[in-house]
Order: sequence, then C-alpha cells, then structure tokens
Amino acid sequence: MSTPSTGDLLARAAAGDQPAWDALVDRYCRLVWSVLGSFMLGVAAREDVYQTVWLRLVEHLDRIKDPERLAGWLATTTRNEALRVQRQQRRVLPTEHMPLTADPTASTPEEQVADAETREIALRGFGQLSESCQQLLRLLTVDPPLDYATVAEMLGRPIGSLGPTRARCLGKLRTLMAEVD
Repeated sequence: MSTPSTGDLLARAAAGDQPAWDALVDRYCRLVWSVLGSFMLGVAAREDVYQTVWLRLVEHLDRIKDPERLAGWLATTTRNEALRVQRQQRRVLPTEHMPLTADPTASTPEEQVADAETREIALRGFGQLSESCQQLLRLLTVDPPLDYATVAEMLGRPIGSLGPTRARCLGKLRTLMAEVD
C-alpha cells in the first residue's frame, strides 16, 4: 500500500476523516516536538504549545495552499506559539516557596551556575548557526529519535549527506562555543 500524500491527507482531514488526521499528526508530531525542544519551556507549557499548534492546523486546514510545505508551516507555527508562551511567562512572577530542607542529591550552587553558563554558551552558539544546521541538529536530537531516512525525507536531502553535514554543523558549534568561552 502506498503512503498517501500530505495533500491527500489534508483534504481528507478537512472533510472530517479521523484516520487522515491521525496520519498527519503521526507524520509531523516529531517535527513539532523537535522545534519545541529549542525553547526553554516547562513540560506543561510545551504540551500546551503542542496542542495549540494542532488546533491552529485544524483552524487553517482549508487554507493550506501548498501541502508539500506543511512541515515549514508547522515549524513556523510551533516557533510562534512557543515565543508567545515565553513572553507570557516572563510577565508572570514565580510564587513558589523555597523548600525548608536541602536535597542532599541536588547540585551545588557552583555546579548549577556552571551548568547554566554552559547551556547559555551552547544556546548562543546554536543561535549563530545557519538555519539549515539548526534544523538538522534539532531533528537529529529529537526524543524519541528519528531515523536518518525520516530526517532526510523531512529536509529533502540525500540520506548520505546527513552524517557529514551533522559533523560540520557540530564542528561549527564547537568553534562558536570556544569563541564565547
């Protein structure tokens, strides 16, 4: 049995075909999660954004003009929703109280600062990478992992180019991190 095209799935989903909708979500859910992975959001916020992205697609099913560009539309929508949630979270002041006793397994303040600094340097370096490197690295680090064939299909690249490109992107990231450090 051949795999239905994205355009066919979109048309069937717009007509109320639940299996077509399920197939669309299955096909693109990893992409949405991978884009979400680049945002510093809590679990609940990520899940909210994930649901909102699919709601936006339902609202715009009949307006998707080029079905083959759905992956880009989903990535952009996910990014915009995540940024909106981040802006909202910045406006909210935390109200949690400090625990009365220290957790003996918790990292020391020095370790937490070092981890936060390393994460900040990595994020800054990642932000300086080309969009294609960022997209490739996001897709290759999504959890659960995507196989190379799926990543190659999503990016429209030959499968044999992914490893060497990944190595070049990571090398560039190391260089950028060393420059900041």
